[in-house]
Amino acid sequence: MVLRLPDLPGLRSEHLYGGSLGAIGLCIVLWIRAKTVGEDERGNAERRAIFVGLWPPMFWLIGDTVRRREERRARPRDLVRALRKR
Repeated sequence: MVLRLPDLPGLRSEHLYGGSLGAIGLCIVLWIRAKTVGEDERGNAERRAIFVGLWPPMFWLIGDTVRRREERRARPRDLVRALRKR
């Protein structure tokens, strides 16, 4: 079963790549912050940092999918086919 992404106006692959890098930065900040909280809260803070650390690959792969879709749309051959179908 193939799922199709809806067209989200304004969403570009660069935005998702940036989100991936931002999630890496957020994970590092949360991990450093986890070292500054008390012993009672440290486990929860570290789990939060690990959870955020799972986001970058997801954003990066979605960005790759959006980039491939952008490249497919930019092909002149596809534009000719679309015009012929009208």
